[in-house]
Amino acid sequence: MYKNILVPIDLTQAEKGAAMLSVATSLADAGAKITAINVLEDLPGYVRAELPTGLVEKNTKAAKEDMAKLVKDSGVAAAIHVCDGNPAREILDHADKISADLIIVASHRPGLQDYFLGSTAARVVRHAACSVLVTR
Repeated sequence: MYKNILVPIDLTQAEKGAAMLSVATSLADAGAKITAINVLEDLPGYVRAELPTGLVEKNTKAAKEDMAKLVKDSGVAAAIHVCDGNPAREILDHADKISADLIIVASHRPGLQDYFLGSTAARVVRHAACSVLVTR
């Protein structure tokens, strides 16, 4: 059905990530490419200046290792991409960059803050140039 699937994963909810990778496999055509992405929230410069030297790089390295373990444990052949920035913007930009034809994104039960600010999943759904599957 799909040839290029992007799966954004929140490492604080790894079990959802493994489930989404499984869904991606079931929706993928033979020879399809699956990419798992994790976006680390971008920190303002004044916050970065106060952090110990190398902490951001250490967190990025840890995220890459955690993503690699999650993908390996799920048994899915997927490329891994870790970046920092605004999660919705980075997901949408990477989907455009790799010409994704499906984004599988997790959602949670919305809280009051989501009604005012909008969740990452809602932003991806509103602005994606391809199909989006939202899982709970």
